Amino acid sequence: MKLILRLTFLLGAIQPQVHAQAPAFDEYQVKAAFLFNFAKFVEWPPDAFSSPDQPIGICVLGQNPFGTVLEETVRGKVVGHRTFVVLQILDGQHVTGCHIVFICASAGKRSVSLLEELRNKGVLTVSETDGVQAMGGVIGLNLKDGRVRIEIDLAAAERAKLRISSKLLSLAEIKKQ
Repeated sequence: MKLILRLTFLLGAIQPQVHAQAPAFDEYQVKAAFLFNFAKFVEWPPDAFSSPDQPIGICVLGQNPFGTVLEETVRGKVVGHRTFVVLQILDGQHVTGCHIVFICASAGKRSVSLLEELRNKGVLTVSETDGVQAMGGVIGLNLKDGRVRIEIDLAAAERAKLRISSKLLSLAEIKKQ
């Protein structure tokens, strides 16, 4: 009888345990939240907006990895009396109304010409491609050790006439050229 009780206990102990799993990390939900929050901590030059009520344009260059997440993240949100609009762009010729440009990894060589086009235009360029700061991009969002990391190139921000809050700078790795 004791042997049966021991076997029952041991079998119960080795049965697989069912645990609630944590929700999966969604890189693009995090990046969408960053893009929204960057608008709170970046000051654009006065001529970046055509009117006091022009929305903050978040533009995506390359194959859109966000799906609907970016639109859902900014829907109904307001920063400094400005709403948001999300646009898909094909190249540097169609950046009118863009205040934040997210350069997807799929943009490839188009990103080089776009960064050159936007260099002094008062546009916050954000990329997920390593080394974009060397090409003139302002912010890099890179996945390292399972976390999205922020890298900021202060020289590129200055060329773009953007002022970045010390609060945002304190969360980032600062790149200097």
